[in-house]
Amino acid sequence: QVQLVESGGGLVQPGGSLRLSCAASGSIFSINAMGWYRQAPGKQRELVATITSAGITNYADSVKGRFTISRDNGKNMVYLQMNSLKPEDTAVYYCNAESCGSSWCTNSWGPGTQVTVFS
Repeated sequence: QVQLVESGGGLVQPGGSLRLSCAASGSIFSINAMGWYRQAPGKQRELVATITSAGITNYADSVKGRFTISRDNGKNMVYLQMNSLKPEDTAVYYCNAESCGSSWCTNSWGPGTQVTVFS
């Protein structure tokens, strides 16, 4: 079992920056990819960015060039640097970890952190 806790959300004006952090604990040896997802009110949860254990990254088109995902395997942390924030980035941001064993894979989620971009 993997436990995830996010931090770093808050209020920011358009054009501003925030850095989200996610701390992983528990069965961290089984973690492969980690990522960030977000869910705005009335919308489905959507992928923001993912990063594999080898450091390969993937981004949603809407955040490319503005957001950067990074990972510190030694500290069991994943980060999301968000620059040039827009009101449409407002959402609850969730940390995700994919864990796999010899014959199974499962996803773990953090409780989420609110990001609000307002004028």
